[in-house]
Amino acid sequence: MPPVRIRERAKAKKGTVKRLLKTLFKLYPIRLSFAIFCIVFNVFANLSSSIFANFITVCISESVFPTTPGLGPTNPFVGSHDLVNVMSFITIRDTNVTKLLIAMGIIYAFGIFAAWWWNRTMAIVTQLYMNRFRKEMFNHLQDLPIKYFDTHKHGEIMSLFTNDIDTIRQFISQALPTMLQAGLAVVFCFIAMMLNSIWLTLVTIVCTIGMFYSIKIIGGRAAKFFMKQQAQVATVEGNIQESINGLKVIKVFTHEEESTKQFDELNNTLKEYATTANIHGNVTGPINMNIGNFMYILTAIVAFLMLLIPGFDNLTFTGFVPITSENMSTFWGIVIAFLMMSRMFANNINNFSQQITFIVMGMAGASRCFDLMDQTPEVDEGYVTLVNITKDKDGNIVESKERTRMFAWKHPHQDGTVTYTELKGDILLDHVDFSYDGNKLVLKDVSIFAHPGEKIALVGATGAGKTTITNLINRFYPLKDGKVRYDGININKIKKDDLRRSLGIVLQDVNLFTGTVMDNIRYGRLDATDEECIEAAKIANAHDFIQRLPEGYNTLLAGDGSNLSQGQRQLLSIARAAVADAPVTILDEATSSIDTRTERLVQKGMDQLMKGRTVFVIAHRLSTIQNAEAIMVLDHGEIIERGNHDTLIAKKGYYYQLYTGAFELE
Repeated sequence: MPPVRIRERAKAKKGTVKRLLKTLFKLYPIRLSFAIFCIVFNVFANLSSSIFANFITVCISESVFPTTPGLGPTNPFVGSHDLVNVMSFITIRDTNVTKLLIAMGIIYAFGIFAAWWWNRTMAIVTQLYMNRFRKEMFNHLQDLPIKYFDTHKHGEIMSLFTNDIDTIRQFISQALPTMLQAGLAVVFCFIAMMLNSIWLTLVTIVCTIGMFYSIKIIGGRAAKFFMKQQAQVATVEGNIQESINGLKVIKVFTHEEESTKQFDELNNTLKEYATTANIHGNVTGPINMNIGNFMYILTAIVAFLMLLIPGFDNLTFTGFVPITSENMSTFWGIVIAFLMMSRMFANNINNFSQQITFIVMGMAGASRCFDLMDQTPEVDEGYVTLVNITKDKDGNIVESKERTRMFAWKHPHQDGTVTYTELKGDILLDHVDFSYDGNKLVLKDVSIFAHPGEKIALVGATGAGKTTITNLINRFYPLKDGKVRYDGININKIKKDDLRRSLGIVLQDVNLFTGTVMDNIRYGRLDATDEECIEAAKIANAHDFIQRLPEGYNTLLAGDGSNLSQGQRQLLSIARAAVADAPVTILDEATSSIDTRTERLVQKGMDQLMKGRTVFVIAHRLSTIQNAEAIMVLDHGEIIERGNHDTLIAKKGYYYQLYTGAFELE
């Protein structure tokens, strides 16, 4: 088998952001466009508070402290502290304050609605996309060749559907809109600050440089270790999955301490990455927040300096208009508005920086998911299909749309004609060479023929190439050289689904799925009736033990059939192959997990299952293949002996030594 590849890629490929956004806007253009509009309006609504604060301050200042030409502001309420009188005076003298407050309330109300709407929309879009993306990933996973699963740890593949998908969710629902909102707010605030005071804006620029330096140094390290953490999570999950699958082996060989040590090493690495990432991530926010507080205070100090220090009255708060007693109210309005904008500016830079980590993690996760989607699916250039047939009175093949339990290969030709070849189960491997990695040959010039109804046994030590031969018949892997013919047809011309539908297989490692016993038997042929499933169970001699289960055929199986014995699980696997009713059956160590008593019970059923079918048997128990028409003895990918049991015993070669116990298969 090819080596399993370790976890790859902690960084995002170039173009991942573009690909993800392009897909999102293609799927949900209206929803996202309106969400963006709501984000822009929400930013405007938040920014409007500082603008309104400017106007309201000016209006109140001019109302309460009207300016007398040449004398500056005067106070008609000197010595009066009656707030009601002051507010009454404002209302009577200038209704602009009321109008501004009403306008401000209306904008805020729409801003609240906009914020609710875009958050709601992004939540819906995110879940719709996640649902769709998971389906596409899983469907694509079904189409990938077996080689992909041989070279990738199963725990890491599972991690794509959990951790990596979740980083995409965070990116779409949280990081992307927050960065857009914060980015727009920063731009709008900066423009508004420039229009209000060039000099105070210079203070903001100086402090912003410090914030960006903090983001670059500390935030960059946080993002780096968050990506390492994400990759290490998948490695840990892969280790857990392997340990759970091999738990019995770990216990049998008392390997618990070593297994725990290996897990601890991986988990400690994850802890180090996560700790470093969170330390830097948690520090970035407070540092930027305090820089923002410093900027707020420094802005206020500079504003007062423009009034108190001699010579500052020659400077201008807008860059063009000098500070005078006549425009003092306007100055204070600008200062108050600028302080609010300064606070908003700092907060949004901080919000922006907090999302960088999620952006980087989301893109790394998306890149790994896209790697899966970019894997080349199984190539199937076959055009010969399997169809149901009947025969007319002259014995000619007639295609039928109904299930007839008679099949033929439908072979369209370039000249437009169609021929039918009756499915009989004639298998030929003609000078086959095969390599998993393209270099080392696993099979070397192997030739095997199996006529319809014959039982062919494959014998040899582990790694001799027995299972590889059956994998090639299923077209799980492409040949390096040679041909495999099925009823005289090159199997490369047969569609893979149709080819595999004509093959029944019983594996050494039984896989049972969550569902009833009946469901697991019916897995062999989904359109099988209950009666056909029960008949298949009887063929496999599984009917008796099934009836003794708590709910018989309706007993629910879970955890890969953990509530059944190994022998019972194997019997269900045989029943599943029986209900498939395939003309060619592959038995890969089918009775290896069955005890001697159960083996005797199942052997009769197996003989009935194999009657009239071409059967390939891989067996270590040589007693089960004595009635095979041909026995192929393999060693290091080559057939070194062939013949029936009696012939091979008479030769007193390798098979004879295996049978008499001189050699062991393992």
